Amino acid sequence: MGETLNSDNINALQVFDDSGELEEISESDDTESKNTIVTELSAEAKLRMEVLQSLLEPCDRKTYGIKLHDAAEKLGKTIRTVQRLVKKYQEEGLSAITEAERSDKGDYRIDKEWQEFIFKTYKEGNKNGRKMTPAQVAIRVQVKAEQLALSNYPSHMTVYRVLNPIIERKEQKQKVRNIGWRGSRVSHKTRDGQTLEPRYSNHTWQCDHTKLDIMLVDQYGETLARPWLTKITDSYSRCIMGINLGFDAPSSLVVALAMRHAILPKSYGSEYKLHCKWETYGVPENLFTDGGKDFRSEHLKQIGFHLGFECHLRDRPPEGGIEERGFGTINTDFLAGFYGYLGSNLQQRPEEAESEACITLRELHLLLVRYIVDNYNQRIDARSGNQTRFQRWEAGLPALAPLIDERQLDICLMKKTHRSIYKGGYVSFENITYRGEYLAAYAGESVILRFDPRDEWHLLKGKRIGMIGFHALVMAINTVGAYINTNTYQLHIHVN
Repeated sequence: MGETLNSDNINALQVFDDSGELEEISESDDTESKNTIVTELSAEAKLRMEVLQSLLEPCDRKTYGIKLHDAAEKLGKTIRTVQRLVKKYQEEGLSAITEAERSDKGDYRIDKEWQEFIFKTYKEGNKNGRKMTPAQVAIRVQVKAEQLALSNYPSHMTVYRVLNPIIERKEQKQKVRNIGWRGSRVSHKTRDGQTLEPRYSNHTWQCDHTKLDIMLVDQYGETLARPWLTKITDSYSRCIMGINLGFDAPSSLVVALAMRHAILPKSYGSEYKLHCKWETYGVPENLFTDGGKDFRSEHLKQIGFHLGFECHLRDRPPEGGIEERGFGTINTDFLAGFYGYLGSNLQQRPEEAESEACITLRELHLLLVRYIVDNYNQRIDARSGNQTRFQRWEAGLPALAPLIDERQLDICLMKKTHRSIYKGGYVSFENITYRGEYLAAYAGESVILRFDPRDEWHLLKGKRIGMIGFHALVMAINTVGAYINTNTYQLHIHVN
C-alpha cells in the first residue's frame, strides 16, 4: 500500500483473510490494535526490532542477563524499560516498536502574538551586523511580559524551541558548526555573602584603578609620571563602559568622574579619528569593586543612593579578574609599542624608557579612546564566539537604557558638606565667605553644599574675586531634616 495506516485516523481497516476475500473490521473490534500495517521501518525501529528479537532467542539465564544488559546499552534505556519493550513486542508485534507521530507535531502551543514577537526580536537583533542569542531573546520576552503584567508567558526553553529551526537552517546554509556556549555564566561573590549573576547588560558594572606602564611628558617634553587609568566594565558583556585618565591618585572623586563618563552618551570630535561610535551608556543596578577606601567612601554610597545602584565589595581578589585582564590587555596589547613603555617587570624594564618618553596625557587619551572604541569593544567575546563585546552589550539590554540629564548627574556626583546660612545670606566654605542672592530668607537654617573640587579659582591681584569656580547646590533643611526647598545657585564671593 506504500504507507503506514494509523488506526486512530480511520474508522475501519480492510485486511485479507485466508480465503482471499476482503473482510471489514470495525473500529470496535479487539483486533484493531494488533493489525496496524507497517510497511516501512525507521533505522531506530529496525535497531529495536533486532535487539528485541535477539532477546527472544532461547538461552540460559546467565546468557540472557548479559544480552539484556547489552540491549539496554544499545538502545540507551534502562534494563527495566527494555523488559517492558520485550513484553510489548510479544503482545503487539511491530506496532510496539513504532511510534506514531503526534498530529500537532511542529506546532507551538503558545499564542501567535508571542511567536511573532520572538521571531521579530531575534530577526531585528541579528540585522546590520548585530548579534543576539536566544537567551537574550528570552530576557526580552520576560521584560515584555512584565510590562504587560502577564504571569503566563513563554519560558526560555520555549523560546529556544521556537528559534531552533531558524538557527539550524542558518547553520546549514553557512555550513558552519555552532560552537555553542563557552564556559559558564559569570557570577560574583560579594563580601557580605551575596551572589551577583549578571544575566543582561548594565546589571553589574565593575570599577578599578591601575597605573599604566608608560611614562608621559608635558607639552614641553619634560618627563612627568605614569598616569592612572580608572576603568568601568560591564560584567555581562565585558564591554568597557567608561574611563578616567589622569595623574590624580584613586579617590571617590576619580570614581565619580569615571562613572559620569560611563553613564552619559559619548560623543567625540574628528581629532579622535574613530571608525566606530562609543554608544554604551546607562546606569547599573550593581557596582562591584575591591575594598579600597575610595569604594567604601560615603561619597560613593551617596552617588549610589541617588542614582539607584547598590555598591558591593569583592569577596576575594580573584573576583576582579574581568577588570585585571582588561588592564593587562591595555598594557601589553596597546601600550607596548609606544616610546616610554616601561613594562610590568622591574628587572626587565628598559633603561632608556623614561628618556624616550614623548607622549603627553592629551595624546594618550586620544589614542586610548580610539583603541577602546575601534578595537577592544569590537573584539569577539570569547564566551559566545560570534558577538563582539559591544554587540553583546547592545543585544543584552532588556530595555532601552534611560537617559539622565547631564546637569542633574553633575550635581549628583558632586561632593557635599553641611553648612549654616548666616544673616544676610552668607555661607562660609574653605575659609572663604560666599553670598547668595536668595539665601537671606534661610538665615539660621542648615544647608547642604554640593561642590566639584576640580574647578579652579580665578585669581586677580592676589585676591579671589568674581563668581566662584564651582557650582553649589544649596538645600535648606528644617530642624527635622526634611527638605523644604531645593534650588541650584551660583554663589558670589564676598570680598572683604
